[in-house]
Amino acid sequence: MQVNIKILQHGFSNELPNFATVGSAGLDLRAAIFDSIIIKPLERTIVPTGICISVPDGYNAELRPRSGLAFKNGITVLNSPGTIDSDYRGEIKVLLINLGKDNFSIERGMRIAQIVFQKYEKIKWNKVQFLDDTDRADGGYGSTGIK
Repeated sequence: MQVNIKILQHGFSNELPNFATVGSAGLDLRAAIFDSIIIKPLERTIVPTGICISVPDGYNAELRPRSGLAFKNGITVLNSPGTIDSDYRGEIKVLLINLGKDNFSIERGMRIAQIVFQKYEKIKWNKVQFLDDTDRADGGYGSTGIK
């Protein structure tokens, strides 16, 4: 699948989003900032990536945390996964939160998140009086595996 990408002026010197390994599902997104951003514990911030993309119809792009940042520093994507719809053409910005106990510094070009492209299906609602029966039925949170 080919995706059109527009590089904004503040993103020109960054690498394009890329797969870190041959088996990677997500492409790494980089911070397109000139000055460092310090995220204090429990603070959130929006980090620009310096890119705009044209997601093909029938797909969305999901912004997801980088596992290393999450594990080592408590830095994660707050609205995970963030959704980029196929009709959005603005700059991709990543909403990060620091769930760690120390201040965290974001520098220009730092890999801050990953983007994964997902195919989806459009649905139409069919109003009914009853739904089909299942073993689980209306068992909610924590109900599976309990007898």
